[in-house]
Amino acid sequence: MYKKLLSAGVALALGAGYTLTAFSQGKPETLVKQRQAVMTLHWKYFGPLVAMERGRAPYDAAVAARNAGYLETLGKMPWTDFDPSTKNAKSPALPAIFTEPAKFKQAQEQYLGEIAKLVTVSKTGDEASVKAQIGAVNKSCGNCHDNFREPF
Repeated sequence: MYKKLLSAGVALALGAGYTLTAFSQGKPETLVKQRQAVMTLHWKYFGPLVAMERGRAPYDAAVAARNAGYLETLGKMPWTDFDPSTKNAKSPALPAIFTEPAKFKQAQEQYLGEIAKLVTVSKTGDEASVKAQIGAVNKSCGNCHDNFREPF
């Protein structure tokens, strides 16, 4: 009896794992929409920082720190949605994402590293340092867009 219950439990666990994996893969069009949604939210929180950096909005240390924290979370989200199944889906993503995955990964890591620095610097409240790091994050965004995204 114990062996039958154990076997049934293992079979159920394996089946659930397979089902969850199948559901998590999603349709290519859905993955594209999800990563684009993350990028839209990214700009929602990065746009005000860029405005501060360029003097188009007054510097606000509390907003800079809050938005940097949001960017740190958002920055981790879109990458798994650049699945090879999406390479033929309608999106501004360039084929280089899939033909040069190491270069794309390096761009991701650079971007995440710059955001981590922004989070650290924003905790100091030092306006000049925060603005300089916003520029560094913006440069890393641009680098990725220049190499892996169709122009706007």
